[in-house]
Amino acid sequence: MDTTVAIRWLREKFNAEVYTVTVDVGQEDDFSKIEERAYKAGAVQHFYIDAKRDFADEYIARAVLMNGMYEGVYPLGTALARPLIAAKAIEVARRVGADAVAHGSTSKGNDQVRFDVTVKALAPDLKIIAPARIWGMTRAEEIEYARRHGLPIGEEHKKYSIDDNLWTRSIEGGPLDDPMAEPGEDAFKWTVSPEKAPHEPAYITIGFKDGVPTSINGEKMDMVSLVAALNQIAGSHGVGRIDHVENRLVGFKSREVYEAPAAVVLFHAHRDLEKLVLTPRELRFKHHVLDPQWADLVYQGLWVEPLRTALEKAAEEMERWVTGEVRVKLYKGSVQVVGRDSPYGGYSRELADYSAGWYPSDEEARGFIEMWSLHSLTALRRRRPEK
Repeated sequence: MDTTVAIRWLREKFNAEVYTVTVDVGQEDDFSKIEERAYKAGAVQHFYIDAKRDFADEYIARAVLMNGMYEGVYPLGTALARPLIAAKAIEVARRVGADAVAHGSTSKGNDQVRFDVTVKALAPDLKIIAPARIWGMTRAEEIEYARRHGLPIGEEHKKYSIDDNLWTRSIEGGPLDDPMAEPGEDAFKWTVSPEKAPHEPAYITIGFKDGVPTSINGEKMDMVSLVAALNQIAGSHGVGRIDHVENRLVGFKSREVYEAPAAVVLFHAHRDLEKLVLTPRELRFKHHVLDPQWADLVYQGLWVEPLRTALEKAAEEMERWVTGEVRVKLYKGSVQVVGRDSPYGGYSRELADYSAGWYPSDEEARGFIEMWSLHSLTALRRRRPEK
């Protein structure tokens, strides 16, 4: 509704010619109706851009590589899509000779930062207009404005606020504003209730090359098809529901509910393969330093921050060994890794086998333990209170 109202408002406020852009990142929308609505609201020209492949190959693939889960939970679906949408809008602005870019974000959300920062980075000469930050209308006043001008909105009766793309479906608002209220089944679309999921588990094998997923059950797939397939398979087994209280970058906590079947499965599988391949120091550095820092930057609207690229370069050096297969079991909302293999795996059965494997001698074991514990034991003896 904000965007539709903004078209008419921009014409009235600035006497502007308004060009509208819809960027397809996998959302489940009727794009012909969106175009029709744009023209009814007064757009001079509407542009539809299919960016699903760009989104999958350049953004989702990096999110998997970096285990991109904000606060360890949110797969960053909306946050990943916004810089891409902004970049495509700028391309249209250049094509039509526009002198400003407008978006429908409010002053209370994270998206305003993501859009504004990207525009400032890629097109500093363009003015940024965020009508919903300026017009001062309440939701009720906005609806009345739309009705008075005959604008096709039809969203005022929606129970939830929903944003979806290929990677995640975000659900908020309405009854979900109460952090103690369990989401109703009407909030979900991609996932069945775990209680109603099949009684038999599903086993799938995911192939990775250089840290990026490339196949399901041996079948090579492009990133768009792979994510779509995993969303369907895992969602049908109740996998992918996320419910948490999130620290927004604009200064307050919000209750957020997500559906992300493919993301949940891929992160479980990818992190497990990393454990098989990376050394303990590589693993801890990546999981505790690189990954969370990257997720924070993306969530906070700083896709253009040079550190993001530097973090990815460091990760890519490690991930060139993260190649192999991971077998996962999907059952009634749960994901369990049940097998993994890689030509670069650090696991050795000869070393690990307790019945026939290698054993250090007693002398070697004693010497190792003595040196390993010396710092701790020395400190303990020094600090032990005198009796």
